[in-house]
Amino acid sequence: MEADPQQTPRKWLLPRLRLRLWLAELFHFSELQVTLFWAGVIGFAGALSSVAFRKLTDFVHWVFTRQTTGGYVLSFMNLLWWQRLLIPALGGIIAGLIIYFGTRLARKSSTDYMEAIVLGDGVVSFRSSMVKCASAMFSIASGASIGREGPLVQLSAVLASLFGRWRGMPPLQLRLLVACGAAAGIASAYNAPIGGALFVAEIVLQSLAMETFGPLVFASVVATLTIRRLLGDSPLYEIQIPSVRLHSNWEILPYFLLGLLAGLVAPWFLRLLRASERLFSKLPLPVYLRIALGGLTVGALAILHPQVCGNGYSVINQVLHEHVVWQVLLVIFVFKLLATAATFGSGAVGGVFTPTLFAGACLGVLYCDFVQRIWPGPPLVPAAFALVGMGAFLSATTHAPLMAIIILFELTLDYDIILPLMLACVVAHYTCSAFEKNSVYSESLKRKGFGAFRQELGALSVADIMRANPVAVGENARFTEIAENFVRNRFNYLYVIDDEKTFRGVISLHDIKSYLNDPELAQLVIARDILQEGFPTIVPEASLATALERFSHHDGERLPVTSSRNGQRLLGSISKTDLLLALTEQKPATTAAAA
Repeated sequence: MEADPQQTPRKWLLPRLRLRLWLAELFHFSELQVTLFWAGVIGFAGALSSVAFRKLTDFVHWVFTRQTTGGYVLSFMNLLWWQRLLIPALGGIIAGLIIYFGTRLARKSSTDYMEAIVLGDGVVSFRSSMVKCASAMFSIASGASIGREGPLVQLSAVLASLFGRWRGMPPLQLRLLVACGAAAGIASAYNAPIGGALFVAEIVLQSLAMETFGPLVFASVVATLTIRRLLGDSPLYEIQIPSVRLHSNWEILPYFLLGLLAGLVAPWFLRLLRASERLFSKLPLPVYLRIALGGLTVGALAILHPQVCGNGYSVINQVLHEHVVWQVLLVIFVFKLLATAATFGSGAVGGVFTPTLFAGACLGVLYCDFVQRIWPGPPLVPAAFALVGMGAFLSATTHAPLMAIIILFELTLDYDIILPLMLACVVAHYTCSAFEKNSVYSESLKRKGFGAFRQELGALSVADIMRANPVAVGENARFTEIAENFVRNRFNYLYVIDDEKTFRGVISLHDIKSYLNDPELAQLVIARDILQEGFPTIVPEASLATALERFSHHDGERLPVTSSRNGQRLLGSISKTDLLLALTEQKPATTAAAA
């Protein structure tokens, strides 16, 4: 009698199953470790998208200005006055038209990476993201006072979302992957791997738990290595400042007072941005005319001082390397704040991270010039105060002092500045928090329901994060079906159910090891013969704390979720990784700002 071909293991099946078993015994990969690998893939893709966006933006800038000199400020210096006035307005019209028509083509779904990570299910709309990035490209290229880190992060995040959805990742893991994309975008923009990871951990996720922070670091490191390979490994701001070693404890006092000053000025900067946003929103104009009006404002300011154009990078370098008369610097500082407010308020797409650094650098140098006149000690170093001012102002506006400290160190790679920088950043953070509870990023999330979402997390149960329809086989399933399920899926336990879908037990990957060298015996085995009974289960009504306690006595990556009625009917499964990510989101970050 010939064997049933449906019951005889295929020739390819047993070798692949042996390989699967060997890998499982050798590496013991968990879902978090697999997520770490995909985070690296996202970091690489994010870096490539960053390079592509920079090249395209530079090309559009050349189309607008016909200038190939380094830096947007220098380009605008070489233009006639009417060109300085009209080019930002023209770029604003194009950027606004892209948003106006693009939003009609895009689907109604999450477009903001912060919203997708914190409030949504990790799905970032590809069409809407491309619309936003294309709009940002024309705004930035035409000299708008806004940073390019916004579209860089958005591009990297949407790539992560697309990849995660293609891989079929559940919402909790997809949100983490999008967060890795955001970290890769920041790291690519500033050549700062630790700062990129901390930006997302401290500001967006508000958690430094290793379940989330580890993948963020991995994505940031891979992105930075890729950027350094393609664009060079120099720090963003190259400067060798004289040593700032303190000869006495009194010499720390000026830096302490600078942190206090930054903390007092930052709330007014945040209020200026919000007031501008309210003012533009009240104008009875379509979006393309509002953004054009914002660009026209920048152009009018650029007639007198082209330094207001762009994100401020070249002016920061000038302040760090050269002496600028304080009267001129004060005017540029005020003009830059107005230009940034006009750009931000008009609805132009971009980031305010680099303009914030610009404001901090100017504030630090202006403060140093004043203190120098009355300071009885050794001469002060303006460049040192510019760097500390950048960190302090960034810390105050973002409410993320740890991120500000680390990212300023990475931007300069100068350790001498770290002691006064730490003090000023912490002082600025606490000072600003006393007057302004919301950061430059938290206001938008608050409007979208961030506080309510955090409250909902505390009431989560197993049913809220379980995965429905887990892979399972019937009690009478043959060895071939069992083996194929283990080969196709990356898990170590296969669930067994009866005809009524009642949970009967599990088959362990290691339990079938003895049958691999005896195919004839395997033909006679069915699932009922090798299943393990008494496997731990959990009900959907159980709390996440109960699930965590259940996992503490179980070495697997999943637990079956069964009904407490109808004879333990199999409803789904809960992943240890999903559980840890959900618990991480419930914990308030000890270092994050209060929302």
